[in-house]
Amino acid sequence: MSHGVPALGIALLCGAGCVWYVPAVADLRAGADRPVSRRLGAAAVLTGWGTAALAVPLLLLATARGTAVLAAAGALATLALAVCSAVRRRNEQREAADRWALLRGERGPCGATEAAAGRPDDGRRAERAFLAWLVPGLVLAPCAGVAVLVTGGALTAQRIAVAAGAATVVEALFLTTAAIRAGAAAR
Repeated sequence: MSHGVPALGIALLCGAGCVWYVPAVADLRAGADRPVSRRLGAAAVLTGWGTAALAVPLLLLATARGTAVLAAAGALATLALAVCSAVRRRNEQREAADRWALLRGERGPCGATEAAAGRPDDGRRAERAFLAWLVPGLVLAPCAGVAVLVTGGALTAQRIAVAAGAATVVEALFLTTAAIRAGAAAR
């Protein structure tokens, strides 16, 4: 099968994806009228669809390595923006809940809400922080290994070992970051 068939399929998919990226453009153009989390989410949407759109000419040029590198970089950037958006949205929701508690007069003597004075969900916050970094690592580690295998020449035992090492390093970085962030969230 020629590279024109998948390129045509991706182009048609990008055309049909306007229901996602047109509102995302509107959110970014609105600027400060939208919350930061929403703008980060819109940037993630546009990065993902932009990556798909940029893959079309690379497929037509029949550069498999370039397409694979672009897809991996686009997926990484999209995932990073989506995670940042989710974390920021969670913080914005927490701040809004604190403001509403203050307006309702539900503040305790120390300034904390009475329901959250001891922060009973601290363990859950730490768990969520851990998972927020572990899951992207589990997704990106195999992508790093595949990128190493795709960008090289013949498949040898040495290249497989390098790909496995790259995947291990990526996962170790995300696992270390997850442990640090979970420890910070538990405090």
